[in-house]
Order: sequence, then structure tokens, then C-alpha cells
Amino acid sequence: MFGSARVGVSQDPRRLPRGVRLYRLRPDGSVVLADRDGARELGPERDLLRFIDDGQFAHYLVGDAATSPERPSNATVKLGIVGPRSAFTPHAHGGEHFVLSMGYASCGLYDGERGGVVEVPLLPGELIRIPEMMPHSFANRDTAVLTILAANTGYGIDHEDYAITAPEADRRAAAGVSDALAAPTGTLARTDYLALAAALRDIERVQRTRGPGVTTARERLAARLRRLAHRWEGHR
Repeated sequence: MFGSARVGVSQDPRRLPRGVRLYRLRPDGSVVLADRDGARELGPERDLLRFIDDGQFAHYLVGDAATSPERPSNATVKLGIVGPRSAFTPHAHGGEHFVLSMGYASCGLYDGERGGVVEVPLLPGELIRIPEMMPHSFANRDTAVLTILAANTGYGIDHEDYAITAPEADRRAAAGVSDALAAPTGTLARTDYLALAAALRDIERVQRTRGPGVTTARERLAARLRRLAHRWEGHR
């Protein structure tokens, strides 16, 4: 029989097989990485990249910031570290986008069919799919740091089509850029950059009026219980 050992972040990570990484996503939004070299909390000085806006960070698991249709990895998967009660600048991605929230988040989406902004609150463990070129933003409703797991098809954060903001959409419209990309029903039928810029600014107006949102009393109680459970499990 093979020998076995229960290996946890706070135990001896040198017992992990070489090449294996163990990530622990804490309730406070921090992330601990353990491998054969030891355990450490991910930090911006060596592990994290700027993620669309100042104060937001990304750590790639699959692909990298330079992933593109010309340099493909099929998809990128990354951890996102989102600051307390903050929101990303509204944008649209050139590819579809999946986001798993590990805390209390909110996603503002522009519904092209109805011509308005829809806000979708997210709980820990909920995952949302956002079609390509759908204007949206992502916010952290909590006073603690939020960890997300984000997967994008085809684009890393350095690519010009990773996150198209309203000013960039205006620039492309002024330059006469007009892509005829197929888009799913419910998104902009084609890349009309003037329409895209207008939709993104609608989301910006909602953000200015409502902010990133707040957590409910029940959510705050659940968060305290989750932190308590984390401490109970802290022997790992």
C-alpha cells in the first residue's frame, strides 16, 4: 500500500509532492499558497497583478496576462482579490466570462433586450456566466476583501479586448472600428462601439447612485459563522 499523509496549509507543506500547490481561500479574502517550498500569503509584491483597476489584483492559475487568440491557452483562470466595498470600472470582455464569488458580491449587467441595467447579488459559492461583449461590472458588497475565481475564454488582462471600457469604446467608435462578431441573444447584436459606450455609462450611473451595495443582517451573521467555522478547521 502507498503511504499517505494529511497535508494542510499550517502543517508541513514540504510533504506535498513536487509541483503540487495548495490554495486556501480564507473568509477574510486572503489567500494562502502552500507548496514544497513552504506556505505564504499571496501578496502584490510578488504574486499579484493589477486587475483592471488600482487596488484590485489577479493571480493566474491557467494562462497568463498575455494570453490572446494569437497566443492561446484556450482559457485563462485566475484568482481575483477585490477590495472592500469597491467595484470594477464597467467594461465588456471579448470572450465569455465565468466568475465564482467566495463572498458577498454584486454584478451589474446591461440587458440589451430590455435596455436597462440588471443587478445580480451573489452569495459565497455562486458562479455567474457573462456572455462575450456584455457590458457589466463586478462589485464587493462587504467590508472585507473578496476573493473570486474568474475564467475567461481566450484573453489575458494585457490584451486590448480583455476589458473594453467606455472611453475605449468611444475611441474605437471615433476611429471607425466596427467588428461584426457574433454575439449571444441578449447582448449587443454586433460590436457597435457607440452603443457599447452608452451601455457602460448606464452602469456607471447606477454605480454612482447605488454604490457597490451592502450586505444584509443575515449575510453578516452568516459571515461571522463562516469565520468561526474557519477557526474550528484551523488545525489543517
